Amino acid sequence: MESLDSRDDIEKPLLHGDESPPVLLTKKSTHARDVHILSFSFLLIFLAFGAAQNLESTVDTDKGLGTTSLGIVYSSFALFSLVASPVVRALGSKTALLLGTSGYWLFIAVHLIKQTWYIMYPISLYLGFASSIIWVEQGTYLTSAARRHARDNNLHEGKTIGNFNGEFWMMFACRQFFGNLLSLAILRDGSEGTPGQTKFLYTVFLCSMTLGIILMCFLNSKDTVEKEYQDSSRSFSASLISFLKSAIAPLFDVRMLFIIPLMAYTGLQQAFVWAEFTKYVVTPSLGMSGVGGAMAVYGFFDAICSLVAGRLTSGLKTISLLVSGGALLQAVVFVWLLLKFSQASGLLSIVAMAALLGIGDGVFNTQISALLGMFFKRDTEGAFAQLKVWQSGAIAVIFFISPCISLETMVVVMLTAVLIAYGAFVYLFLHGEEAVSSSRL
Repeated sequence: MESLDSRDDIEKPLLHGDESPPVLLTKKSTHARDVHILSFSFLLIFLAFGAAQNLESTVDTDKGLGTTSLGIVYSSFALFSLVASPVVRALGSKTALLLGTSGYWLFIAVHLIKQTWYIMYPISLYLGFASSIIWVEQGTYLTSAARRHARDNNLHEGKTIGNFNGEFWMMFACRQFFGNLLSLAILRDGSEGTPGQTKFLYTVFLCSMTLGIILMCFLNSKDTVEKEYQDSSRSFSASLISFLKSAIAPLFDVRMLFIIPLMAYTGLQQAFVWAEFTKYVVTPSLGMSGVGGAMAVYGFFDAICSLVAGRLTSGLKTISLLVSGGALLQAVVFVWLLLKFSQASGLLSIVAMAALLGIGDGVFNTQISALLGMFFKRDTEGAFAQLKVWQSGAIAVIFFISPCISLETMVVVMLTAVLIAYGAFVYLFLHGEEAVSSSRL
C-alpha cells in the first residue's frame, strides 16, 4: 500500500517555483480566470438541475416516476464513476466537461414534453454517465488549475487549492439559492404550479443551462503531457491492465479507505435534504410553496460557508477543524429532529435547520475536495472518481429506500452515518501514520 504522507508535509508550504521555468505575467492569471469561468458555468447549469431535482417528486408523481428517475440517475452515476477516470483522460479536459453537460440538458428538455417511463428512464441512465464524466473532470480540472497557479506565482499549494475550491463551491451552492427563488417566484400561485407555469419554469431552466454550456466553451484545456493513456500502439491487455489499475488503485491507499465513509456520508446528507427534509419537514410545516424558500436558505448558507471554509483551508489541521464543525452542526439537526420536531414547527425552526444543514454541506464539499487534491497528486482523476462512486451511490440508496421507511428511522440512519464518518476521519488524522505502518506491504 502507499504510505500516508507525513502531516508535516501536508502542513508546510508546497512550492514548486524551482521546478519549471518562469512564465509570462499574462499567463499567470489564466488559471484563476478558468476557475471563474468554470464556477459560473456550473452555477448556470446546476441552478436549473438543482431546482428541478427538488421538484421532481412533485412534478413527476405518476407511479413515483420522478423519485425512481433520480434513483436511476445516481445509481448510474455511481456505476459509471468506476470507469470515468480513463474515459476523462482519453477525452481531454475540455471535451469531458462539455460532454458531461449533455445529460443535464436532455434531462431538463424532456420536462417540456409529456414524461413517460420509457423516455425518462433511458435519459436518467445517460445522465448518470454524463454526470460521472463532468464531475470527475471538475475535481481534476480545479485541482490542476490550483497547482499550476501556485507554481506560477510561488504560492502555498494547499492554500491555493482551498481558495479555488472555496470559490467554486460557493458559486455552486448559490444554485440552490437562485434556482429555488426562481421556482418560488414562478410557481407562486399554487403548490405545484399550473401546467403553463411549470412549462415556463423549465424553459427558463433550459435557457440558463444553455448559457452555462456556451460559457464553458471559453475554458482553456488543462490536459497533462502524460502519454501513458494516449499511446494507441499499446496492446489490448496492457490497456485493460491500465484501466483496471486506474479504477481500483485508490482503494489500495489507506488514506482513501479512511476518507470513504465521509464521502458516502456527504451523499447521504445531500439526498436527505432533497428527498426527506423537503418532503417530511418543510412541506408539513410550510406547505409545498415553502420548499423553494427553505432550499434558498440552505443554498445561501451553503454558499457563504463554502467561500469561508475554502479561504480558511491551509492544511490537514484546518481541514480537521472545519470538518469537525460541519459534522457537529449536522448532528445537532438530526438530534433536534428526533427530540423536538413536530409538524407544527414554525418558520424559524425550519430556517435554522436549513441553515445548519447548508453550513455542513459547504464544509464537506470544500474540505473533501481539498483533501483529495493534497493527498492524491499522482492519480487525481482516480481519487475524484472514488468520491463520486461513493457519494452518488449513497444518494441513490436514499432515493430508493425513502418511500419504505419513516422519517424517524431515516434520521437515526443519518445520525449513525455522521458518527461513523467522523470517527473514521478522526482516526485518519490522529492515527493514520501508525495504521499505514502496521499494514504496509
